[in-house]
Amino acid sequence: MIITFIDAEQDPWRVQEDGAGFAPHRLLTLAQWLALRDEWPSDLAFGLTLAPHEDVEEFGAKVHRAALIVLHFPKWTDGRAYSQAHLLRARTRFAGQIRATGDVVVDMAPLLQRCGFDAAVLRTGQQVSVAERALDFFKPQGHYQGDVHEPRPFFSRKAA
Repeated sequence: MIITFIDAEQDPWRVQEDGAGFAPHRLLTLAQWLALRDEWPSDLAFGLTLAPHEDVEEFGAKVHRAALIVLHFPKWTDGRAYSQAHLLRARTRFAGQIRATGDVVVDMAPLLQRCGFDAAVLRTGQQVSVAERALDFFKPQGHYQGDVHEPRPFFSRKAA
């Protein structure tokens, strides 16, 4: 899985304002989704924005209709979104897009990929070309430890 780096100004996804009608490509908070999920038209794509403190296992099975889940890094040193992404992929088997936003720097790209993110919005001043190069750091043999794409540790994989 390759990470797509999103240009926030070209992104079709927009935050859902309270009281606004239904529209495609809307990002809802968890509270908005829980209030609107029974009324939301099944043919309209929606995404969820989750705060770092929200427990994805608590509502994991309820979010599979979402096309996108946005996980926020308030600071690059706050790793809760890594855990949220891993849980969404490994335990709830969420198949939609998982996007990183907030204080996302190029050095985070390999770990974002390993944890299940497939899109990221880099913070201002970060270069997409540098982030793409960072994704190639571990390609020849793969990671020693397992990740969401290859959960077996390196020593238990068959030699090619």
